[in-house]
Parts: sequence; C-alpha cells; structure tokens
Amino acid sequence: MTSHFNPWHDVSRGDNLPHTVQSIIEIPKGSKGKYELDKESGLLKLDRVLFSAVHYPAAYGFIPQTYCDDHDPLDILVLCSVDIVPMCLVEAKVIGVMQMVDQDEEDDKIIAVAAHDISVNHYNDIADLPPHMLLEMQRFFEDYKALEHKHVSVERFMGREDAYRIIDASIKLYEDTYGNGKR
Repeated sequence: MTSHFNPWHDVSRGDNLPHTVQSIIEIPKGSKGKYELDKESGLLKLDRVLFSAVHYPAAYGFIPQTYCDDHDPLDILVLCSVDIVPMCLVEAKVIGVMQMVDQDEEDDKIIAVAAHDISVNHYNDIADLPPHMLLEMQRFFEDYKALEHKHVSVERFMGREDAYRIIDASIKLYEDTYGNGKR
C-alpha cells in the first residue's frame, strides 16, 4: 500500500493553539457548492450544490488533526476580506463558536478571522462582530438544511474561551483516536 499525503492528518494544527489555528478551506465565501475533503484520497470533492438561494457567509473548512463526534474534523468559518480558494491554508485567530444541532448530532463551528487580514484581525471575540454577521451565519445553516428537509438548529453563539475548550477537546479526541499525528 502506498502512503499518500492527506490534509486532515498530515498538516499541522498550528503553533499557537488554541488561540490561532491552521485551517484548511474547503468552500469559499459566497459559494453554492458544498465541497468537502474526501477522507480516503485527501482530494476535494463536490458533495452537492445547495438547493436554495443562500450561499456560504464565510470561508468554510476544517482544523487539521482534530476529530469530533460526527466523525469529521472540527469545522471552522473564517472571516476574511478576500475570497479564499479551496484547499488554501489560512492561519486563523479564533474568536468564538456557533453551537448547532444537525440531525440530532452536535455540530460545532469554530468562528475565526484570518490572522493576516488587517480588515478583520482586530476582532478578538465573537461579541466584537456586527450582529448581522452572526444572524447571517445562523440563517444560512438553518435555511439551507431546511430546504433539504433536514432539521438544524443553531443553539447558541459563545465566545473564544468556549471555542478554545472545544478545540482542545477535538485535539484530544483526535489523539485518542489516531495517536499523535499518526494514522
């Protein structure tokens, strides 16, 4: 069996955890395509085209070497003033978390800002964001799933300390499941 590079397992989480994390973007802001990492090949695949008039409110991806109860890496929404292309690495400053329930499973989304974008990196906590941004994120996830006849509810938005705790737990679960960076 030949080994191959897999972004989920072979890319660093970053050096200043959990304050800043390395994120891998799967979906650019504004997209109607839902792209996701194919866990076997490490390539990006088109999962589906959103059946609605909504589009992703921020760049969307995951934090490498993390693992959650939904059997996926930890999701992250990264706010940035430019479009971020899929499979781009972005150093992201963590500012909060959106806790939601998707089909009766907890599905946390870390909220962060691109660390090297002066247009957004002054935000330090989710409370600093304009209220419409949070509402836009909430409505996006609730609406696009509703049109697919799936129930999602955004339970709450929480600040960066809660996000740090969730990141640390996803790292521990990854290490318990896969070992220290070894598959």
